Amino acid sequence: MLRWALIFLVVALIAAVLGFGGIAGAAADIAKIIFFIFLVLLVISLLAGALRGRGPRM
Repeated sequence: MLRWALIFLVVALIAAVLGFGGIAGAAADIAKIIFFIFLVLLVISLLAGALRGRGPRM
């Protein structure tokens, strides 16, 4: 999911450089939403692992 956020961020940056303001804004908004979803899922995953008593696997 983090990969998709980075892809949309790159699309937004390229669109902004080329002058496509609407597309750049939309891609940046999508990247932000996906990034925050990633953060929420990461926290939920860490809490679930902590509650089960297992540490992170390395």
